[in-house]
Amino acid sequence: MKTLFRKLTVTAFCFAVSVFNASADNAKPVAFNQLPAQAQQFVKTHFTDSKVVVSTLENDILEKSYDVALNNGAKLEFDGKGQWTEVVCPTGGVPSSILPEQVKSYLKSSFPNAKVTKVERDNGRYEVNLENGTEVTFNKKFQVTDIDL
Repeated sequence: MKTLFRKLTVTAFCFAVSVFNASADNAKPVAFNQLPAQAQQFVKTHFTDSKVVVSTLENDILEKSYDVALNNGAKLEFDGKGQWTEVVCPTGGVPSSILPEQVKSYLKSSFPNAKVTKVERDNGRYEVNLENGTEVTFNKKFQVTDIDL
């Protein structure tokens, strides 16, 4: 019985490793016009003065996503439908037009001079990173649920 259990454990481990390896580092370059229309429009609307350096498609086992790098150092991530999931702008700051009004209002009153360098969106929740290292997390109702200073 122990031998059978060991063989099953080893087999399961090998399968898990092979699945992980199959999904790891699977990004392939794609033309900007091959991104979903929503992702293309997002870039054209919020990053009018920047040019796309590279765009890639990541096809994981359960989902696909797109990454876009711009010539100003910004990195954008989109889900398979073209909705943005992460925007990183280390030098110029994230365009305020991306942020919901409630988030902008809170940041303006609590951190009036801090620039947003990164914003992540997941299931209606927002995590905002400021240039001073502060991270602010908002729930679906735009209430602050965590602040890391």
